[in-house]
Amino acid sequence: MDNPQDEPTHDQHNSRDNEMSNDMNNDMNKGMKKGLTSYGDQGFSLFLRKAFIKGAGYTDAALDRPVVGIANTGSAYNPCHGNAPQLIEAVKRGVMLAGGLPMEFPTISIHESFAAPTSMYLRNLMSMDTEEMVRAQPMDAVVLIGGCDKTVPAQLMGAASAGIPSIQLITGSMLTGSHRGERVGACTDCRRYWGKFRANEIDEAEVAEVNDQLVASVGTCSVMGTASTMACIAEALGMTVPGGASPPAVTADRIRIAEQTGAQAVQMAHAGLTIDKILTPAAFENAMRVLLAIGGSTNGIVHLTAIAGRMGLEIDLAALDRMGRETPVLLDLKPSGQHYMEDFHHAGGMATLLRELKPLLRLDAMTVTGRTLGEELERQGPGFRQDVVRPMANPIYPQGGIAVLRGNLAPGGAIIKQSAADARLMEHVGRAVVFENLEDLANRIDSDALDVTGEDVLVLKNIGPKGAPGMPEAGYIPIPRKLARAGVKDIVRISDGRMSGTAFGTIVLHVTPESAIGGPLAHVQNGDQIRLSVKNREIALLVSDEELARRAAASPVTVPTAERGYRKLFLQTVTQADQGVDFDFLRAAKMVGKVPE
Repeated sequence: MDNPQDEPTHDQHNSRDNEMSNDMNNDMNKGMKKGLTSYGDQGFSLFLRKAFIKGAGYTDAALDRPVVGIANTGSAYNPCHGNAPQLIEAVKRGVMLAGGLPMEFPTISIHESFAAPTSMYLRNLMSMDTEEMVRAQPMDAVVLIGGCDKTVPAQLMGAASAGIPSIQLITGSMLTGSHRGERVGACTDCRRYWGKFRANEIDEAEVAEVNDQLVASVGTCSVMGTASTMACIAEALGMTVPGGASPPAVTADRIRIAEQTGAQAVQMAHAGLTIDKILTPAAFENAMRVLLAIGGSTNGIVHLTAIAGRMGLEIDLAALDRMGRETPVLLDLKPSGQHYMEDFHHAGGMATLLRELKPLLRLDAMTVTGRTLGEELERQGPGFRQDVVRPMANPIYPQGGIAVLRGNLAPGGAIIKQSAADARLMEHVGRAVVFENLEDLANRIDSDALDVTGEDVLVLKNIGPKGAPGMPEAGYIPIPRKLARAGVKDIVRISDGRMSGTAFGTIVLHVTPESAIGGPLAHVQNGDQIRLSVKNREIALLVSDEELARRAAASPVTVPTAERGYRKLFLQTVTQADQGVDFDFLRAAKMVGKVPE
């Protein structure tokens, strides 16, 4: 007779049954079994799903692998993503080499020059599309292919909310062109040549000629605009494979990065390396350091704030400004410097920059490789001689590229890209020349009758999140034509909107709260004196509180509304710049901390 002690006890039976049940439940949360369509019968749901996917020629062996979704943002309207087909093929190769099953799926795609009224208006919609498609379809990990300005933040926002293992693949920058022996690239040089045309320094024939050369290939802007900024930020956050930010779009390096990204996605799926383990306070602090050190786009702080908000984290703008005082601009790229993204890549890319920033970084931050940022830097080796990334002792600019301003004109804060501003104007008092909206600007900016001098301050209202709507990049107010023709190259400009990271000038942006909801900017009048002091981090309207209150009572603001559709949703729920211009219902239900901690 068997020893009774060898018989499993009642408790042991229950324990084994629970383990088997847990294994089955875990198995149902993987691969093709994940997120079954609701038919009231899970077995039938899986049976039906497999029947349909087999119609595309898949075998059971393929369907048993970890599934990696690939978000395809290729579009004929988006030349920044013109290499998406090649990237997708390389990602698929990497996934299959690592033992996974790649599943490509489309989402909307947004290009800066092809989105009306502005790409920012659609960023949150793209984030919702990304989040819901990642949630709705079975995938153990997702590769996010993005490049153009709003696509990368939209994907990171959506993935942050969806919560699965996620990895970013940047489409890469365009190559530079040549105009009459001068190297040119979008889009800082676009603005420079357009400024020359407005000032009658070049004619229509030459401006048409340079138009053929500014964008020499598919890919994102070749300077430190928003696209390049978000590429660098994505790598700083630990969301790309090492070296993922800088390879140009049409290079073999970019294709190899894509293959590595696909393989890494499979490893992340096996390890359960979900996005919340990467998008930590330490990661956001590193991204803030990098934003300052690259002379990054002012848009970067809006997007970082939105991504952090999805994780329940608030970006501390006062701390960002303190960090800026000790974090110099090291990257010599236009518009703050002289080089282009392909030069940054040849100089070693982000590894070269991060080595210089190492004493200021949180090296314990986790990355998509499963290793910390510090461990990845050690694996990159010692670097080599180059002149694109400056040493800390010889920076491009002694402080970070972005400064945070406050004052009675911007109680919630405003931003200036000090590294791309005219030093002569950063301590300035001038007379306000006011434009009520974009239509008013278009009607009067080129008029010879406009009462304006180079010492005045141009003020543009109603281009904030709700005012335009969508916070367009109209903060780069053109130099009035009569001043441009007289040789004026810069003038202080203030708005509640944004500007492209490719732009330059002494321009105050993101004034919060915006004029369309009754912020102080709404009540600025022609002839008011405005004081800008970047040294003191101040933007002040030299008008008494009593006078401002009188103006507000005399001219109350009507907040914009809409009757239907996405515009109604946008206007009802969009937040201000200091909360990332996200929809209030998409932010985390509870804020759990600030960055830096």
